[in-house]
Amino acid sequence: MAGYSGTPLPKKLGIREGNRVATLQAPEHLPSILTPWPAGARIEELPRDGAPTSEDDRFDVILAFVDDEVGLRAGLASAPDWLRIAGGLWIGWPKMKSALFRGLKESHVREAGLATGLVDNKVCAIDGDWSGLRFVVRREDRPALEAARGAG
Repeated sequence: MAGYSGTPLPKKLGIREGNRVATLQAPEHLPSILTPWPAGARIEELPRDGAPTSEDDRFDVILAFVDDEVGLRAGLASAPDWLRIAGGLWIGWPKMKSALFRGLKESHVREAGLATGLVDNKVCAIDGDWSGLRFVVRREDRPALEAARGAG
């Protein structure tokens, strides 16, 4: 499903050829709407324990789905650590008109995401039930993060 814009969902989410993509609590139907899937891109579950030891362990795109503030805090606890410096962390939450809606709003997602030190730069409809907000490392923060990760 392309949503309102007609743009394929992988393109809206910034998934490109060869990307490493992680999901967290994704709806079962997610693979069926991620079409056309870019060549060479790989998708896997976000690790729940441990920590990345190199940039190769990290993901280009992370798709985390949360339906309440507890899930939001849990999703943001480690996901930013798994994100590549130039990657995008999407937090998906149920739309207000969805049967899945439990009170979580875009403002809650934005506030929690910004508290991690990331910045939001895009919003999109994922499907009829889910909206998504993308967070990235600020461009001016990338050199310092790269240096810190290189030292670790």
